Amino acid sequence: MGDSESLSEATSGAIGSLLSTTILYPLDTCKTKYQAEVRAHGQRRYRHLSDVLWETISNGQFLSLYQGLGTKNLQSFISQFVYFYGYSYFKRLYLEKSGSKKIGTKANLLVAAAAGACTAIATQPLDTASSRMQTSAFGKSKGLWDTLTEGDWSNAFDGLGISLLLTSNPAIQVGVTGFIKVILRVFDQLKLKFLKGNQASLSAFTAFLLGALSKSIATCLTYPAIRCKVMIQAAEADEKKKKAKRKASKTLSGVVFAIWRKEGVTGFFKGLHAQILKTVLSSALLLMIKEKIAATTWVVLLAIRRSLLAQNGRLKSA
Repeated sequence: MGDSESLSEATSGAIGSLLSTTILYPLDTCKTKYQAEVRAHGQRRYRHLSDVLWETISNGQFLSLYQGLGTKNLQSFISQFVYFYGYSYFKRLYLEKSGSKKIGTKANLLVAAAAGACTAIATQPLDTASSRMQTSAFGKSKGLWDTLTEGDWSNAFDGLGISLLLTSNPAIQVGVTGFIKVILRVFDQLKLKFLKGNQASLSAFTAFLLGALSKSIATCLTYPAIRCKVMIQAAEADEKKKKAKRKASKTLSGVVFAIWRKEGVTGFFKGLHAQILKTVLSSALLLMIKEKIAATTWVVLLAIRRSLLAQNGRLKSA
């Protein structure tokens, strides 16, 4: 039953991620191309995020906003499947070993970090490939295999260290959420003194806003690392630079220096608004779709399991 539950969570999470990724993919492409550009202020090709969109429309290449969608969907599906399955599995394992009936906050963060690390390692080549496809010139994106084999296989894991570092994002979000809840409790206590009413629990809408706010703050705190990762994985427009990159991958220190020299401190937060918008919308869509299909997935898995058990029973009796 435990494995079926883990499989149900993983499947519904993966399908939800696939749908939300497809819906928001044009925004994700614009965001990634905007983040990947590092030029002095007077030489920028994209001064605003909307410039990326207008470029595709003016050149009649709107469909190019979907370049790399197949790879991104594959990466997203596998990523969410591995994460949800790993999280459910590690959580169940912890409860069995500890003998507890529920998992505490610290243990939950460790379980989430372990699942996130497994996910990052398993899907990093696809993550790198999708970033290269999105940042390629519109209409000139290569296929998955050609993109992955542009350099040696170590290049496919560009940005893995930062991906592992970003698994701390949920922990930051939980800490921020806890801080905001404390503020809300203080506010409620003050409100009770004046209104003398009954304290109500958070509404679904308030809970969503709380989650969105904490996720946004966590994204702000980790955003410099997010942008550096995009820069490391981005495709090179110039063929000479591509050949040089095959010999020596971009380094974190090199990317940090380039952003600092050409854009200053504010450069580390270029595209932050787009990242927050995409992250919040993606999380909301994922949770909504996942909840809608979770029950159906569970019923289907139970039906398949019963069918297999019945078939095994007939084979044994025969």
